[in-house]
Parts: sequence; structure tokens; C-alpha cells
Amino acid sequence: MHAIGVDIGGTKIAVGVVDEAGTIVAKTRRDTEPQDAGSIDRAIADAVAELAADHEFHAVGLAAAGFVSADRNHVLFAPNIAWREYPLGDNVAKLLGRDDITVVVDNDGNAAGWAEFVYGAGKDVRNMVLLTIGTGLGAAMVVDGALVRGSYGFAAELGHMRVVPDGHPCGCGHRGCWEQYASGSALVREARRAARDRSVRAAELLQLAGDKPELIQGPHVTAAAVAGDELGIELLSELGSWIGQGCASLAAILDPEVFVIGGGVIAAGELLLQPAREAFEAHLPARGHRPVAPIVAAHSGNDAGIVGAAALARLAGAVTS
Repeated sequence: MHAIGVDIGGTKIAVGVVDEAGTIVAKTRRDTEPQDAGSIDRAIADAVAELAADHEFHAVGLAAAGFVSADRNHVLFAPNIAWREYPLGDNVAKLLGRDDITVVVDNDGNAAGWAEFVYGAGKDVRNMVLLTIGTGLGAAMVVDGALVRGSYGFAAELGHMRVVPDGHPCGCGHRGCWEQYASGSALVREARRAARDRSVRAAELLQLAGDKPELIQGPHVTAAAVAGDELGIELLSELGSWIGQGCASLAAILDPEVFVIGGGVIAAGELLLQPAREAFEAHLPARGHRPVAPIVAAHSGNDAGIVGAAALARLAGAVTS
């Protein structure tokens, strides 16, 4: 049975028809305006209608970058989109106008995590943590084969664990959150700072960014590091260290079988993962007296949100039918 997965970002949405093996059989996208929530509803409905012309489906999963309510219908808060107590699921269902379709909303980290658990790097385990290293730090936790959602739907917002008291300000309204140190945005911030303060060491990065520190982006750091640039390697190592230290704390709580790392920064590969593993082992409680969970790259890439949202919607539809 096919289902549709929708991965909603701040400026675009990606929509795909997904089969039961996790394969996307058709795909489309739409641009959106993050401060116009209604435009996102309409763009989703339009994209789904386009795919419905050629494909039969009975469930739609919406992967949203925000705090999703326990009823999997509302986005209660989103740092980068104008969602506040917003009935995203109801709105999209109304626009689709079909009583035979199940529409559910999930956090985008949960969707990506479920894709990895069912089809990807976590498919052979029962306990897994996914971290998506993008603009922020998304996450999902699977314990005994089930996503951990919490009493109110807010579980697994690991990027907002406080790791540095009075540290960098975060979009959630607090300071010192983990995602301010373990994310693509943190990598860019530190790279731009290095380019301003240490222009000689940052020559390779500056060249890639047209000699303008403010134009440095994450892919510039990765490209420089892959080419052997010392500063690029150092910046990725620092990011990896923050990831590994946080994973060590999570191991004390969850004791997962594997940590799966996804998101755009994973393009750096071992330049990111090896420092993460080293920091993880160095900070792991009871080191030397317990198994060391592997830290591995995600398999699903940029399609994880679509694939996971569709799988979760299919599962919800099966439960309610």
C-alpha cells in the first residue's frame, strides 16, 4: 500500500509517494513562505493532488520541524515557521477533501528516525538514537522498537538539552542548547568567526566563499576539509567532539545499540564521525566496563523525512482502519 510523505522545511516542501519497501516511486516539491502558514497548507494540498492523479494512497504523513502535539495533529511551536498551536493535520485534511485518507503530523526528527529504524542503519536493532545535524539538531529515540514520544508529544527534542549554562542563544528562547554547538549552524558560526579572526589559516575557506567571511557555508568547510585544509578539518573535529560528548550523556540515559548520524553535515563522513567516536568513548560513563555503541552514518539521506513520514502515516492508518 502506498502512502505519501511530506517533508516540510522553512522555504520548501518535498513530497513523495512511498511504497511499503521504503522506495519513493514519485516525487515533487513546492516553495513555501515560512511566515505564511496558510501558504504551506495550500502547497502541501496542491502537491498531494498532483501525485494523486497517478497514484493511489490512503495515508499522508507530514514531517514538521517543530513541537508536535500528542494527538499528532497540531504543531504547537516551531522556531522557524509561523506555527503556534496550529492544526496542521486538520487544515491539510480539509483541503484534500477526502474522507478515505488518514493525515498525521510528526516531528521531522521522528520521521527521519523511523526511516532509519525500519529501512536504514537501525533496521537490525531495537534501541536507537538518530541525530540529524542540519540547521539545528533534530533527533529521534527508538526504545524497544517504538518511537519515544512522551506524555505530551515533546520527547526527543535532544537539541534543546542545555549543555552550556548561559551559552549561545537558541531559537527556542533559552541559551546553551546542544544544537548551538552540535549543528550545521554552529559549524558555520565558528567557521565565519575563524575567517574573521584568523584570515591566514582560513585562506582556503575564504577562497571558496569569494573572500567574504559572511558567505561561508557548511559545504565550504566540508570541501576544504576533504581537500586537506587544516582549519576545515579542525572545525569538523570540534563539531564531532560536541556530538560525541552529547552521545555519551545519552548513553547514560538510554543505552542504545547504535547512534545514527544524519543531516547535511554527514557529507563530511569520517572527518566528522571519527572525532565523534573518540569523544564518545572518552566521556562514556563506566568506560571499559560496558559495550561501546557504534556511531554510524544514516542511510536515507535527504529523503529520510519523506520515507519516514509515509511509513508512520501508513502505520497510523492501519491502526485506525
